Amino acid sequence: MIRHDDLAHCRAAIRTGSLSFHAASRLLPRSVRDPALALYAFCRLADDEVDEGDAKARAVLDLDERLRLAYAGRPRNAPEDRAFAAVAEQFEMPQVLPEALLEGLAWDAEGRVYDDLSGVLSYSARVASAVGAMMCVLMGVRDPHALARACDLGAAMQLTNIARDVGEDARAGRLYLPRGWFVDAGIDPGAFLADPQPTPEVRAMVRRLLREADRLYRRSQAGIAALPRRSRAGIWAARLIYDGIGGAVRRNRYDSITLRGRTSTVAKIGWIGQAGLAAGTSLVMPLSAVIYAPPLPETAFLVDAAARPERVMGPWGEGRGGELVAVFAALKAREGTGGTELRA
Repeated sequence: MIRHDDLAHCRAAIRTGSLSFHAASRLLPRSVRDPALALYAFCRLADDEVDEGDAKARAVLDLDERLRLAYAGRPRNAPEDRAFAAVAEQFEMPQVLPEALLEGLAWDAEGRVYDDLSGVLSYSARVASAVGAMMCVLMGVRDPHALARACDLGAAMQLTNIARDVGEDARAGRLYLPRGWFVDAGIDPGAFLADPQPTPEVRAMVRRLLREADRLYRRSQAGIAALPRRSRAGIWAARLIYDGIGGAVRRNRYDSITLRGRTSTVAKIGWIGQAGLAAGTSLVMPLSAVIYAPPLPETAFLVDAAARPERVMGPWGEGRGGELVAVFAALKAREGTGGTELRA
């Protein structure tokens, strides 16, 4: 079980570091909310260390070690690590899921860019859909159709984040919009990173990304009715709050370079209210046929891992794909030689 003081630390970290998640989590039952806060605090800590640190490769390798220790039952002596280890053991969390998150962070550390939307979705699957699958595990949900829709929701949220942060990412030297979109628009990606401007072509890319997010938000809704009743309002709230961020970008006419899409506390309260109504309606509405849509090709491995509890444990790294092994080998080599950032 999670220690009380560790949980209090995780709760405080989320309250100050992720207002949207904190707001949505308040609608979850305590049996799900507390482990979710612990899980999210660890994931947020991991993301922040890679995003904000200077030694990104070192940060990812350090996180790999922390996950190894957590699954070995010997977590590092830190609140987030102890809480995460307790959650992984209590809920039999498939290690493939946090490994996927770590792989996405490794891609960030090596400065990977993506040629097409599928590449962006592959990244989103790792840094966001993996969290959605882990949330399902916390709710006791192993149905592959519900898991597929949870992965849709995670991907939609990540696409929304990318659309909102185009300028901020560019000024940090990061590009998450598909490189092929820039080539098709006659824009050199390197020149854009050197001087990001909200041109009509770039705004069209942001709009295109949000359209894909909208499609996934709609697909994800079908899965909420398959969740435990007491958890539906919290997930509805997360869906509405993050979609609201996309709405703010639209109101800025898709300029996410000189402007930042922001949502107010009043708006969040309104979405939380809508979430309660939507969750109540789902109690009497039949399941939508959309729930049976196949998972995105980019998230299918997450669905398979979460749906098969017999794969929960095993030697650390069991089932790691060759690409993941290669990514970590490259990071270790770069860390050892002091090399510069890689780009795939």
